[in-house]
Amino acid sequence: MPSLTLKIDVDTYRGTREGVPNLVRLLQKHRANATFLFSLGPDHTGWALRRAFRPGFFQKVARTSVVEHYGLKTLMYGVLLPAPDIGKSAAVEMRSVKAAGFECGIHCWDHVHWQDNVRNQNAAWTDKQMRQAFDRFCDVFGEAPRTHGAAGWQMNDHAFAQLDAFGFGYASDGRARLNDDATLSDPAAGPYRIKAAGKTVSCIQLPTTLPTLDELLGRQIKGQVVDETNAAAALLSLTEAPRDHVFTLHAELEGQKLAPIFEQLLTGWQAQGYDLVSMGDYHQKVKTAALPVYPVSWGEMPGRSGELIVQPAQTFQIQ
Repeated sequence: MPSLTLKIDVDTYRGTREGVPNLVRLLQKHRANATFLFSLGPDHTGWALRRAFRPGFFQKVARTSVVEHYGLKTLMYGVLLPAPDIGKSAAVEMRSVKAAGFECGIHCWDHVHWQDNVRNQNAAWTDKQMRQAFDRFCDVFGEAPRTHGAAGWQMNDHAFAQLDAFGFGYASDGRARLNDDATLSDPAAGPYRIKAAGKTVSCIQLPTTLPTLDELLGRQIKGQVVDETNAAAALLSLTEAPRDHVFTLHAELEGQKLAPIFEQLLTGWQAQGYDLVSMGDYHQKVKTAALPVYPVSWGEMPGRSGELIVQPAQTFQIQ
């Protein structure tokens, strides 16, 4: 049975308080497993307004109705409103996810601060951000985290090294490259190990292999504009041929307005024969496999502005 890993990024205070409980109920209804990755520090979503000067930012905002999905209040955090401390104010909601039997891990300390700065930061800055998230996770859950999924798929060499320092066996910090029609550029894309600063990191990377809903909505794919009426069908067409996949969803989107689309996906993937699993489940499946080793690589993704960590083509050494 092919595995489809559900990786849930929780970016904001609102997403933690409202989107996360909705997703827990939806997953339980369909008896699906998943991994929730939490932002554990301040919600500075308003700082993201600085991205307005980046190429492609306005196109994405126009396509995905950022204000509608995130709410005006959230977009003011750190600008006109004080930034709520997510790990302190929403610890009960976080712990309820673990109590419901779902795997929990680290997304970041401060989502916008990490996403906008980490690529060019030094070891001290990176280690501080990651240590704050690690320590807060321990405070909230009473145990150490076992996995990580980088905010905005942004990392640097120091961050990859820190995954090993924390003892993480697996993480999902990057993406498999996609063509303009949302299909995989490399059909063999999947789990791998990364080589950072001249050293192969032991932590296995489980890259996202499918487009996110916000990358599809409003775009023309194969001659058809993707909207809320056909988005599920568009994604399900990409999973018709059975193979293991990782899908990233967001508590702010699929946990709220896009929940009906996500429910269609859950039903559709189960009908296609997929086992809907957590990152930990997927790691158990691949941890003893011979995996390729790739250098840190950056690239653009259709429907998303800016560069992010991507998996190169399989032309490097096998470990």
